[in-house]
Amino acid sequence: MSDIQSPVTDLLDEKNIDYTVIDIPMSEDKKPIRDLEQWLRDEGRDPNSVVRSLLFKTGSDKFALLAVAGGGRADWAILRAQLGEKKLRMAEFDEVSAATGYVVGAVPPIALPENIVVLVDNSVNQYHDVIIGSGMLGYALALTASDLLSLLATAPMATFTQS
Repeated sequence: MSDIQSPVTDLLDEKNIDYTVIDIPMSEDKKPIRDLEQWLRDEGRDPNSVVRSLLFKTGSDKFALLAVAGGGRADWAILRAQLGEKKLRMAEFDEVSAATGYVVGAVPPIALPENIVVLVDNSVNQYHDVIIGSGMLGYALALTASDLLSLLATAPMATFTQS
């Protein structure tokens, strides 16, 4: 179904979920291009439909991932309340790959280790089609929001962002 393979594509294939691989151009230093939003617009895709995977570390040394579309900013108070934690911070660069198994810039909201709590912001519902990390730098995956949400059906869903 795809020309790349990762735990994310394996899961989508296993569940018979249609998706499109998006080949993201890399810069000369082998990093994803800096103006991804403009590139997506040029490709006819809505940059706000990108579901960002924001990883947090709790005061009790657990990890939580917030899947959020658009430009919403995490509401720290709501996240702490949902997680039952007094302390919460963004995961550091090295912690992201250690906790998720994926590199920064390619972290998906699915196919994650079971010990990561996943939260889904209501913003994901605002788009028919969404774009998620593929698990591999240089590639993203487009699929319907309803298919993504079916894979995240057990994750708490609410407004976890500030307006």
